[in-house]
Amino acid sequence: MPLLPTEEDPRLTSALTENRVCTGVTTLRGRVFVSYPSADGPGVQVAEALPDGGRNPYPDATWNRPDQSPDGAFVHVNGLRAGPDGRLWIVDSGAPQLGARQVPGGPRLIVVNVDRDRVDRIHHLDAAVRPDSYIDDVRFHDGTAYLTDAGAPGLVVLDLDSGRCRRVLDGHPSTVGGPVVADGRALRDPSGAEVCLHADQLEVSPDGRWLYYQPASGGMSRIGTRWLDDPTLSPAELARRVEPWWDTPSTGGTAIDALGTIYVSDVERRRVLALAPDRSVRTLVADPRLSWVDAMWLDTDGQLWMPAAQLHLTAGLNGGHSAVDYPVEVYRMPVDAVPPPLGTA
Repeated sequence: MPLLPTEEDPRLTSALTENRVCTGVTTLRGRVFVSYPSADGPGVQVAEALPDGGRNPYPDATWNRPDQSPDGAFVHVNGLRAGPDGRLWIVDSGAPQLGARQVPGGPRLIVVNVDRDRVDRIHHLDAAVRPDSYIDDVRFHDGTAYLTDAGAPGLVVLDLDSGRCRRVLDGHPSTVGGPVVADGRALRDPSGAEVCLHADQLEVSPDGRWLYYQPASGGMSRIGTRWLDDPTLSPAELARRVEPWWDTPSTGGTAIDALGTIYVSDVERRRVLALAPDRSVRTLVADPRLSWVDAMWLDTDGQLWMPAAQLHLTAGLNGGHSAVDYPVEVYRMPVDAVPPPLGTA
């Protein structure tokens, strides 16, 4: 067992208190949006967190209706974030859960105009997924979106203008995950088998030159965006451009700041690490309350938001038995940093 922190860090404050497992948070023009992976039961998948403590289904109740039809409704939201265009971008994994088969028409990147609270555009990703894909997260650069596939290891490159998408680094070792360890124990599905989450976290450097990515079990790599954006490169040529970057631990989520420091949640030891561009590492915060910090968000006020999702304690990843200690908290703390320019959100 790793030595877990025992003292609470006073810099951490609770920003949101949830009665369900919450894995994603983003802020946009003074509004706060959260996502729920249905890891502890069905319900609303995307909501706006209101100042009075309420939660409104977002963009409306119809999109959050509890079925698996991809016609105007979410199949399984796995992440959301403010995009470089000031809209809310929602990642629909396309499968009801990790390990399940894809729903035709389900894997999508859904773009919401928050001024009008309506869906502006849907990018379909069917052309770039496998039957066992689980589209995980997204980042942007110069008219391109990059997405990870945690179910069938690989990356997806989406041209935002044309809507064309390509699958790259399919099955490459840098995208293949091993067993994920949290609090000293490997994740196990309800049958008792170890769970592997393939390509998961990703970040674009502030200058747009590099995409950093990794499976949830760790081992961060990077590749030049110029190579990913070139559809003429063969798979072998692209694979040669991959560089190992840092031996990260099992990770729930990441964020990046304007100086290129990557914040890495270490779910093995309930802490968040700061990985500088020169590959030096320091512990940003360690706290017993940081139980599986998932997708982090750095806002324009220099606050790092950290959903303590307890995902490893949900039945699907804990051998079929839920041990989640409710409520689930989203913490934040001030960091001496600001987010990158919007073009690399």
